[in-house]
Amino acid sequence: MTALRPLSGRSRSLRCSSEKMEGTGSWDVLEWTKLDSASWSGSYSNLDCLLESERIIFEACGVILINTDEAGTLLLSNFRILFLSEGTRKLIPLGTIPFVAIEKFNKLALKVQANKYHNNENAPTRLLQVTGKDMRIVVYGFRPGTKQRRSVVDALLRCNKPERVWDLYAFTCGPSKFGNTNPKERLLNEYFRLLGKSSQRASMNMIEDGTFTLSNDLWRITNLNSNYDLCQSYPFALMVPKSISDEELIQTSTFRARCRLPVISWCHPGSGAVIARSSQPLVGLMMNMRSTSDEKLVTSFCTQLAGHKGARRKLYIVDARPRKNALANGAKGGGSESSSNYLQSEIVFLGIDNIHAMRESFSRLRDYLDMHGTTSSDGTSSFLRHGGWTWGGGNLSSMSASVSLLGDSGWLSHIQSILAGVAWIAARVAMESASVLVHCSDGWDRTTQLVSLACLLLDPYYRTFSGFQALVEKDWLAFGHPFSDRVGMPNVSESGNFESPIQSSSARSFPSSPVRQSPGSAAAQSSSSSYGLNNYSPIFLQWLDCVSQLMRMYPSAFEFSPTFLVDFTDCLLSGRFGNFLCNSEKERQQCGISETCGCLWAYLADLRSSGGTSHVHCNPFYDPSRYDGPLLPPAAALAPTLWPQFHLRWACPVEPNATETEDQCRAMTAKYSEMKKEKEEAERKVDELSSAVESLSEELLNERDISHAARESAKRATKERAVISRAVQSLGCKVKFTKNGDCTVEVEDGPRKCSHSIPQKPSEDNTTDVSESISSVTEQNVCEALCPLRTREGMCRRPDAGCAQIGSQFLGLKTNFEAFDNLCVYDSYFTAE
Repeated sequence: MTALRPLSGRSRSLRCSSEKMEGTGSWDVLEWTKLDSASWSGSYSNLDCLLESERIIFEACGVILINTDEAGTLLLSNFRILFLSEGTRKLIPLGTIPFVAIEKFNKLALKVQANKYHNNENAPTRLLQVTGKDMRIVVYGFRPGTKQRRSVVDALLRCNKPERVWDLYAFTCGPSKFGNTNPKERLLNEYFRLLGKSSQRASMNMIEDGTFTLSNDLWRITNLNSNYDLCQSYPFALMVPKSISDEELIQTSTFRARCRLPVISWCHPGSGAVIARSSQPLVGLMMNMRSTSDEKLVTSFCTQLAGHKGARRKLYIVDARPRKNALANGAKGGGSESSSNYLQSEIVFLGIDNIHAMRESFSRLRDYLDMHGTTSSDGTSSFLRHGGWTWGGGNLSSMSASVSLLGDSGWLSHIQSILAGVAWIAARVAMESASVLVHCSDGWDRTTQLVSLACLLLDPYYRTFSGFQALVEKDWLAFGHPFSDRVGMPNVSESGNFESPIQSSSARSFPSSPVRQSPGSAAAQSSSSSYGLNNYSPIFLQWLDCVSQLMRMYPSAFEFSPTFLVDFTDCLLSGRFGNFLCNSEKERQQCGISETCGCLWAYLADLRSSGGTSHVHCNPFYDPSRYDGPLLPPAAALAPTLWPQFHLRWACPVEPNATETEDQCRAMTAKYSEMKKEKEEAERKVDELSSAVESLSEELLNERDISHAARESAKRATKERAVISRAVQSLGCKVKFTKNGDCTVEVEDGPRKCSHSIPQKPSEDNTTDVSESISSVTEQNVCEALCPLRTREGMCRRPDAGCAQIGSQFLGLKTNFEAFDNLCVYDSYFTAE
């Protein structure tokens, strides 16, 4: 029976002895002898958890995840190991690990404890232990009497040792939507920023033409290494003192290990102080070898202090190694500088251990966390192992012993040494305006840690998302930190193919491992380890740990959160993207990484774009106005602790709740944003209502003006009526006005009486103009119409009477009734001329 096979399309069925498994997956309820591998389905192409271009190659049924005592299906894709829960068919994060993130794997034969498994003869005794570079130790259990484990190990060996570079998932997946600009352009843009030339933007044409050699008063960019002829592990563009020629740079490179001559990594825009980096000088065993060009180059970092005539700044040459190690390197031709050969210089040794010490310390820390975690890789709680010995049931001496194991790992001591050295460097630059040259042996491990952390403390820009990317790409990627060697990823050979550093080796002895200490355990039958080339070391992980310590000390100084650091680390270790493949910029260019692989930075930016400032990668406490200068932590503050989000997430998954406060703050921030939007919407509606009220107010004012004009017109009409009435009455006539506004004029002449009705005539503004009505009547010669002396022929019996003049006089009433009101017939108004 073949337990591990290429996938087919058959349906899957799982027969249980007494009950259907619901997520717990304990093998106590499984009838192992009745499991039929031929009944398992091979159709996994539609899994939601599969990434782009990821395809399933093999499956193993009935596998137990020993850590959590859960049964499921183990799948192997062209990218990673996947473990699906049997009950829920969901992906189990602990049992899912990319191939590149596997440090080693071992076949173990473990006899289970009878009191735990109730004499279950079918309990899994074929174990596969997978140790990850991300602090996890995973153990898979396979059914007895099958060849599942052997098939999985063979598949892992093939997947971890690709014959060609194109077999890596990063190349198979391609750039997809996570493409980005060329890293050379981003490096030049960072150089331009440091030189105060931010208005200039780099382009590929500028790189191809070599026209990127900008400069300011002190420093310049040289294209001397554009073809990597000067130093193969340095970037194509270098920032150097303006007073040093390219010929002198070539001479200096021969005096430094691996031709890594002193160059500028960061410069202060105000004081002119710089942080430079290099490798160790080749002074020899007697420490008597010198280089005039090297001394001139290093001395040129000591520019004149601003405001001090002729005074030159101090130069500190920081050797990251212990002094004894520097002297020992003299036997190999290396060594350290002598302060007497370099003007105004002081040599300082920081005593940071090498990559081998860091590797052993990281391994001991991982084993400590696995043994004393909530649930260890052997499936036993640390509270119950060995009868409760590890925690002692309140035995304080046992507790102290377990804590001492953490101290014995030395990890936190190494972190403290690095932080102390970085704080000292930053203080010299910020407080003394001194320049600092940092190096170790080759200048790409401890040197990179110190230089990049010092820049992080001194420059607030590097504490933002874009600045953090620029910092990593400048000091880690461009300056040749050997990621392939240190992270244990495939290397570039001379033929252009990749060779995996994960090679079979004998099992190493770690007495603190809980699985190896279990009763009845056998020695590892086989193993595969990234220690094969003896170059693996968690240098970059250690640097990220230091960054997390600074974030703990200054929670409001960083735009990104600890969750961002964890996701960034996972992306790096997974090998899903091409940014951190190869050992240098030159190798990545030869392989065409930026054109053929996806970009990690674009992927993380895409994640953040979905949530905005409320995304988990954003620090809700970030306050750039408060921390707009250098961070100078005092020595008393440099007391590191475990990084809970990274170190404890597998061993103690419930305990690393340090982000709960951030989550609450982030939720409050999101709620505040929603309320702010609602407030803005309410203010918008208020503005609309205010505009409507103003419009209505204007209309009301217009109506008020119209009403006022109507009232004035009415008053004027009333006044005109009174004046005309008096005028007509002065002629001996009577004027009567009815309620509907009609006017009746009666003229008496002896016994005769005549009346004439004058209808009211509305004006254009709907008001009655009495004067106009009267005038219209008078225009018809009211005298002739009403006078009793009028003859039938229309002649007047008394042509010399004064009343004959009334027709012409009434015409003036309309325009000057005010004056007419003051007149009297006795004033000879009607006297004939």
